[in-house]
Amino acid sequence: MSSPVDREQYGPQARPLPYERGTDGPRVVLVGVDGSRTSLRAAAYAAGLARRQGAGLVVVFVSSPAGYASMISGVVAGAVQQTHDELAEDLRQECRRGADELGVPVTFLCRRGDAYTELCAAADETRADLVVVGSSEQAGHRLVGSVATRLVRTGRWPVVVVP
Repeated sequence: MSSPVDREQYGPQARPLPYERGTDGPRVVLVGVDGSRTSLRAAAYAAGLARRQGAGLVVVFVSSPAGYASMISGVVAGAVQQTHDELAEDLRQECRRGADELGVPVTFLCRRGDAYTELCAAADETRADLVVVGSSEQAGHRLVGSVATRLVRTGRWPVVVVP
């Protein structure tokens, strides 16, 4: 079950653009960010692509609770939540600056839950024509699979994985 926690739109034409899916290039480019180096490179790539194509950019930040979150005390859980909120605010400010600099309509979505599930839901809701994500930097994902791998296997949208 997907529930948007926060949604803000910036830049010119901050409302959805009318378009027909599958025409001449992507009209809506969705990028997943989590503050990592690869996700920020993916955001830069997606912003440049959106600017060149005249497309809207949807930036999705998913706050994923750690597996041990239910076992930690309220004080520590509060600190973890505060860190996630600060990161979301930093990313929101970057979106605002980027929208002003590039002249690209940007929508910032902040979600809570599983990154793969929330990115899929956001892509469906925004009718994304292209999904851009950064490659995983965690060694375990080479064995188990990453969000990027799962998105590619889903096959519902073209997916660009930025190293």
